Amino acid sequence: MAASPTYCGLVDCHCHLAAQDFDLDLEDVLEKAKKANVLALVAVAEHSGEFEKIMQLSERYKGFIFPCLGVHPIQGLPPETQRSVTLRDLDVAIPVIERYKNHLLAIGEVGLDFSPRIAGSDDQKGEQRQVFIRQIQLAKRLDLPLNVHSRSAGRPTINLLQEQGAEKVLLHAFDGRPSVAMEGVAAGYFFSIPPSIVRSDQKQRLVKQLPLTAICLETDSPALGPEKQVRNEPKNITVSAEYIAQVKGVPVKEVIEVTTQNAMKLFPRLQQLLHK
Repeated sequence: MAASPTYCGLVDCHCHLAAQDFDLDLEDVLEKAKKANVLALVAVAEHSGEFEKIMQLSERYKGFIFPCLGVHPIQGLPPETQRSVTLRDLDVAIPVIERYKNHLLAIGEVGLDFSPRIAGSDDQKGEQRQVFIRQIQLAKRLDLPLNVHSRSAGRPTINLLQEQGAEKVLLHAFDGRPSVAMEGVAAGYFFSIPPSIVRSDQKQRLVKQLPLTAICLETDSPALGPEKQVRNEPKNITVSAEYIAQVKGVPVKEVIEVTTQNAMKLFPRLQQLLHK
């Protein structure tokens, strides 16, 4: 049996490269990421309006940016216009996802957001669940992993994923209890840790509990950086790796090797494409 390939770079498993924050200097941002030893960037969408841009970026930077398309539980920008997702949002998105299905690394960003200002009613939560279920089913049909958001909805999200038989799952920036996260670990799910771990007691407690074999790295750029209200970039993924190494008491090199291997298990197409 052949040994698994060894990777010396990092994988940012969840970032928002289509965000307007990067419109003026994306080339520079990507160069800095490469200099920080980043091997691959997994670019997620939040709504159908970003789909074409993400696909264009993945084509322009082929072999470095890998696309995920999906409908986020929160729709709308700026924050004062944000609302809970509806099935109509999904109906617009599905045909585009289907068109690009053979080029996608995963379906994402999808999930549940039960924060009161977004989903204040049972009807809104119920519709979010329906949108999520349809995207879980889509991912299963297309044999693609899921890149999942779960704010204020850790247990409902993991329960729904298990009920629907989802197998390849990344729970990004999980804000639930470590005990709930361990239920996800038992189901074979992975958890990605952003640079905001340096200022988040919750993320620090989470990493103490999670086995390294269930951890991936992310930046969630331009959000969740090491400094509050300062634009985050993919180069900051090294902050996550270094802090996890400190918490776990292992060398940074080991964190990089294991989390990158985890990313390859989670995203089989990533491994195939990097070896082309």
